[in-house]
Amino acid sequence: MVHADTAWVMTSAALVLLMTPGLAFFYGGMVRVKSVLNMLMMSFVTIAVVTVLWVLYGYSFAFGGSDTRLFGGFDNFGLHGLSGGPVLSFVAFQLMFAIITPALISGAIADRAKFGAWVAFMAVWTTIVYFPVANWVFDFGYAGDAGAGAGWLVHWGVQDFAGGTAVHVNAGAAALAVCLVLGRRIGWRKDPMRPHNVPFVLLGAALLWFGWFGFNAGSALAANGLAASAFVNTQAATAAAVCGWLVVERIRDGKPTTLGAASGAVAGLVAITPACGFVSPIGSLIIGVLAGGLCALAVGMKWRFGFDDSLDVVGIHLVGGAFGSIALGFLSLTGGLLYADRDAALLGKQTVAVLTVGAYSFVLAYVIAWVVDRVIGFRVDEDDEVSGIDLAEHAETGYELHPSTGSGVRTAASIARPANATEEESVNA
Repeated sequence: MVHADTAWVMTSAALVLLMTPGLAFFYGGMVRVKSVLNMLMMSFVTIAVVTVLWVLYGYSFAFGGSDTRLFGGFDNFGLHGLSGGPVLSFVAFQLMFAIITPALISGAIADRAKFGAWVAFMAVWTTIVYFPVANWVFDFGYAGDAGAGAGWLVHWGVQDFAGGTAVHVNAGAAALAVCLVLGRRIGWRKDPMRPHNVPFVLLGAALLWFGWFGFNAGSALAANGLAASAFVNTQAATAAAVCGWLVVERIRDGKPTTLGAASGAVAGLVAITPACGFVSPIGSLIIGVLAGGLCALAVGMKWRFGFDDSLDVVGIHLVGGAFGSIALGFLSLTGGLLYADRDAALLGKQTVAVLTVGAYSFVLAYVIAWVVDRVIGFRVDEDDEVSGIDLAEHAETGYELHPSTGSGVRTAASIARPANATEEESVNA
């Protein structure tokens, strides 16, 4: 059975890796045409940078042997001392979580962040925020039973099956901090900033939905009944969340939208992430439909509070992750108020975990972003933001909108040039 479990974890790791390109399409479709490449690149470069950090020291900081309960140790730098399929499959699986978490933040600062500044922020935040929080939530200790060496939240009894706090609350709180440091986009509230490619958004959501089965079911770390339960609960909650979001849209706006369906799916995936291994299928439906409706309402709060979270990272990931984590206090089959002796202890622990991770991430993300902004400048120049961040930061555009002379399409220059004119004469003219 060990070989089957290892194969399942490795397969799940590959599925989770696919989620980051899926996120790139999801975010890339929602920005304006002049920002699509920058948005794709912010996710893509995160794969590269975080992988290098993880191999050098990230895994050691998150899961290396330590009794502090606050971070790992220093024994596994460069993955030293790690060998064998089961261990390395876990290393690979957790790497994919480390990649997608900072990538989620990028959606909050779309259209206005320097690419180099994003890389610097992402590398530092991953090091001093994500790696320790991963230890708190995912490190079950030497014996794998939340005992010796386990992270403090899991040792305390907090339930987070696949990262509601470590991934979504963590990234959502950081996203709020960074968008406050950068400020609002030019033209926010005034200019239309509609998605330039809704099919991209739906494709990205579909890839996220597909990869999320590795994210959640893979967190069982074995090909067993718990993985199957997490798989079914993930599907149920996501489907219910789509319905919940569309109902809110229909009542509030009069029309259900494709963008709403895609966003509702992601909201359901986020909310069920911490709960998928602890609740029943009916509990999953409840979490999903409530998360869909709640996140649909939450994304509009940025207009009321005046912060420019470009692609609704706060409304979906912070709110959805917090809701799913706290909902376990009621719906968990092992400690929830509705199932076990009506004891509020788990509800209290879940709430403390959400507040602690959220506050830790928000404060440090704000400080890191502020320092990056002061040292190298985090935001592009006003002219570059208006003309297009793709050209300014990457010297490229996402779409070639002007036909070339070799395409068989006549250009304005060729129309104006007499048939018998030389190329030099045309240029001079």
